[in-house]
Amino acid sequence: MTGRTIITELDLREVSQPQRHAQVYATFSTLAVGQSFTLVNDHDPVHLREQMDADLHGSFAWEYLRGEPRDWRITISRLASTPLPRVVVDSREAGRSGEPDVVGATWRLTPSERELDANIIALPPGGAIEEHVGADLDVLLHVVDGTGTLRTEGEDVLLRAGAVVYLPRRARRAVLAGSHGLRYLSVHRRKETLPLMPRVAPPA
Repeated sequence: MTGRTIITELDLREVSQPQRHAQVYATFSTLAVGQSFTLVNDHDPVHLREQMDADLHGSFAWEYLRGEPRDWRITISRLASTPLPRVVVDSREAGRSGEPDVVGATWRLTPSERELDANIIALPPGGAIEEHVGADLDVLLHVVDGTGTLRTEGEDVLLRAGAVVYLPRRARRAVLAGSHGLRYLSVHRRKETLPLMPRVAPPA
């Protein structure tokens, strides 16, 4: 812990379970780079560490000091001012198109404080997302594998690997996968409550 200053102790043993993670995040948010706090808990908080790894990747250190019944002590330190950039998925492997058992969202962006939503959608050969009106936000689609057709109120749009497609908000559309299936990444501004995903129709 050389070079880091412990500024406080946070004892969660008498805090209700639903409030514990929020208190840890609030305490962490007060740290400057190089500062630490000691977390005291009644069990090993492995789920907290998993959540912090997803939300605060690379910006904290976690050091166990003690692990006894009802007395777990961990030093949590801030290493960087923000979470660090990282690779979150290999789109080549996240549900290959053409695999008939892989349908719908095969990957989603998960950090809780993100400003974007992103997912990878896989459709089997001949599968489709039925016609619907999009949500009140713009969407970018990046086709990563396979082929298909985007049906619009005007001309159809050919979908093939490498294509980046802009979907204006509220645009009516349907997606049909080609003979080898289709897989695409969709990215848009985060919205806390989204309409249900349109139904994915099975191959005709």
